[in-house]
Amino acid sequence: MAVVSTPIGETESPALEERAGFRLRRLEVYNWGTFNGKVWSLQAGGDNSLLTGDIGSGKSTLVDAVTTLLVPAQRIAYNKAAGAEAKERTLRSYVLGYYKSERGEAGLSAKPVALRDQNNYSVILGVFRNEGYGLDVTLAQVFWNKELQGQPARFYLVADRELSIAADFAGFGADINNLKKRLRASPGVELFDSFPPYAAAFRRRFGIENEQALELFHQTVSMKSVGNLTDFVREHMLEAFDVEARIAALIHHFDDLNRAHEAVLKAKDQVARLAPLVEDCARFAGLTAQVEEWRICREALKPYFASLKTELLEKRISNLNSEAEQLAGKIAALSEMRNAQQKEREGIQDAIRENGGDRIERIAADIHTKQQEKTNKLARAERYAELARQLGLPPAGDADGFFANRQRLTELREGCDALEAELQNRQTEAGVNLRMLKQEHDAIAGELASLRQRRSNIPEAQIAIRRALCLALNVAEETMPFAGELIQVRADEAAWEGAAERVLHNFGVSLLVPDRHYSEVAAWVDNTHLKGRLVYFRVREAANHDRTGLHADSLVRKLSVKPDSPFYAWLESELSRRFDYACCATMEQFRRERQAITQAGQIKGGGERHEKDDRRRLDDRSHYVLGWSNEGKIAVLEKQAKVLEDRMQGVAEQIGKISREQSDLRERLDGLSKISVFDNFNDLDWQPLAVAISELEAEKRALEAASDLLQTLAGQLKEAEAKLGQAESALTERNKEAAKNEEKCEQANLLLAECKATVEAFDPAQRKSRFAQLGELRAEALGEHALTVESCDNRERDMRDWLQKKIDAEDGKIKRLQEKIVKAMQEYRNAYPLETKEADASVDAAGEYRAMLEQLQADDLPHFEQRFKELLNENTIREVAGFQSQLAREQQTIRERVERINGSLEQIDYNPGRF
Repeated sequence: MAVVSTPIGETESPALEERAGFRLRRLEVYNWGTFNGKVWSLQAGGDNSLLTGDIGSGKSTLVDAVTTLLVPAQRIAYNKAAGAEAKERTLRSYVLGYYKSERGEAGLSAKPVALRDQNNYSVILGVFRNEGYGLDVTLAQVFWNKELQGQPARFYLVADRELSIAADFAGFGADINNLKKRLRASPGVELFDSFPPYAAAFRRRFGIENEQALELFHQTVSMKSVGNLTDFVREHMLEAFDVEARIAALIHHFDDLNRAHEAVLKAKDQVARLAPLVEDCARFAGLTAQVEEWRICREALKPYFASLKTELLEKRISNLNSEAEQLAGKIAALSEMRNAQQKEREGIQDAIRENGGDRIERIAADIHTKQQEKTNKLARAERYAELARQLGLPPAGDADGFFANRQRLTELREGCDALEAELQNRQTEAGVNLRMLKQEHDAIAGELASLRQRRSNIPEAQIAIRRALCLALNVAEETMPFAGELIQVRADEAAWEGAAERVLHNFGVSLLVPDRHYSEVAAWVDNTHLKGRLVYFRVREAANHDRTGLHADSLVRKLSVKPDSPFYAWLESELSRRFDYACCATMEQFRRERQAITQAGQIKGGGERHEKDDRRRLDDRSHYVLGWSNEGKIAVLEKQAKVLEDRMQGVAEQIGKISREQSDLRERLDGLSKISVFDNFNDLDWQPLAVAISELEAEKRALEAASDLLQTLAGQLKEAEAKLGQAESALTERNKEAAKNEEKCEQANLLLAECKATVEAFDPAQRKSRFAQLGELRAEALGEHALTVESCDNRERDMRDWLQKKIDAEDGKIKRLQEKIVKAMQEYRNAYPLETKEADASVDAAGEYRAMLEQLQADDLPHFEQRFKELLNENTIREVAGFQSQLAREQQTIRERVERINGSLEQIDYNPGRF
């Protein structure tokens, strides 16, 4: 192998200015192609060089080494300098050193033969020098084989000084990493694992601004001929302007702005929908929290009033204790006074006995005894007389009258028992009647409430089943109407309305299910306990029905189907098929027709079967189901409700009268029980005792008149007894007061213990705050009031009723608000199903809708609506204008470069006859 490199123009010694820029000074290769086993060097010296030699001497191998240093691997076509069209050489062939091909003994296809195996490494190195600035830059690439197949691994090097293979890329052992570590430690050396940063590093040092310069170098370094100069210039010396990408970017940018504007409008609508919804949710949460607060306050009323009662009881007990101390002092003083008066009386009595007063004393004792006995009997006699008067019995003046009354009492009790049983039966019967009327009234009231919320006449029980079905399937109730909601009797055929209702009643309460919902409805009905009866029709597409085949007097001709209903055609067809009854004005026509109906409601079907159902009046609108207006049905039900209310009022008055009679009877029975206690006339006969007392008093007066001393002593005794009596009476009163005081204290202490237990049972953590809150509410609920121990329970009941009224009022608001929120959520879910696929239409999902609104408000897209619209208009114009300007600039650049190329071509010396 012989390669000769001869510098051109060495004798001309060009000036340094002409040699400015980086020029190849030395090229070194090690284990590159057939340059094997040692470092081969090409000394270019920075001059133009001519590389000559025989075929196969390695000229293209060295050119490819220079190309590999400067051009990305994916752009290199190896051995192009030799005119190779196919890829007969690759980076792997250069690293392994393929030099020939040979066939095996089996005569298989030829395989390349290599000078080296995967245990060797290869290096190419170029030293470039800028003599004008005295700068040296070394570029190098190191290759080695990691695998038996595939491309070799490599790393790249850029150094700001002159390196050589022998000095800097040898003697590192068998591990390439040792070489990398040593090179990284060298000053002014940068290592790279890929070509782009390596290329950027040497382009920055060489001052190459455009990658196309390297592409042009790659095309010219091994060029043998130029076929078409224009194509060559266009392909390799002019930079292509990516028009398609710019147009695609322009369209894409417009689409982005358009989509952004649509997103703004969508966000605006979402905010408009969500803002009132979230506001309602917040109001719902506030109302719910307020009601819950009131409920907690209601539950805390008992311990709260117990705490108030505790304070009042403690004050009362303190006052009672003070009063007890005062009474104890008074009782002690009165006891001493009574003892002294007793001693004084005993002294006078001793003096009377000494002067013959024993008989007078005994008479006085007898009079006292008989007087007490007379008083007791007189009291019983007066009580008996009062009870007898209340029962309509004569007073018992003697034993015979008393016995006659006893006989009469038995008859009166038997009569009262019979009357009591009769009143109880009447009351039970009236109560049952009232409950039945109330149930009937409640049913009508519920139906009225349902009817007032809609326009149809369908019973609430059927409406409730549909409501549950539509809620479960998440569809609007209007999607599945009842047949009766879409059919009504024509106004000019009102005389046939009752008969039509009888024939069409069952069909009218049948649900119409669109074919698209049939499978879901059938599954739901089968899996659900309806608590009632449901008939539904699967409605498929139906063609308009021709009425020409109907009877001239057909009931169908007297009906109207709601014209804007999607079920119009199906209902027309179904009515014609099932209800082509002849409406007969006479019985002769009725008997003649095969399928007929009279105004009285008699129905004839199939020529043989006849039916007339008079369980309800024909004109009873309360059971009508047809029509899309229920004003008539509401009026009838309101009238029925009023009649029931009047009947309930009458029954209630009857029950009140029976209750009063029972109360009077109980008083009479109580009187009978009390008078039955008196079973002996002797217990009432007080008159003999009055006679005996009179006789004893006369004898006592006679004895006292016989002695002046006794009279004096008797007067003193009488005075002493009077004083003693006053003292004992006062002492008794004080003892009673003390007993009452003690009883009040016991009761107050028991009540205080109960109140304290009630307060202690309440949560101590909430006690202070909750009681303070109830204190504020108490002033609002009860107004100005004085609170006592006895009135606490009544005030607690009043405040409980006040709180309950507020709770009931707010519960109504909460229910209506909840329905409004759920409806708004459902509408939002229908409008934006993708954004709400994880959100339910329930107040529990309020947080999810609030998060949606907060996200929208955080994005604040509606705020930029006008700006997006301006950008949509202005930026599109600006982008088009910019694109046009870019085209103009590219055109100008091409002109300048073509002029520069033409100027260079004009300076070339051409051979005669060549252009």
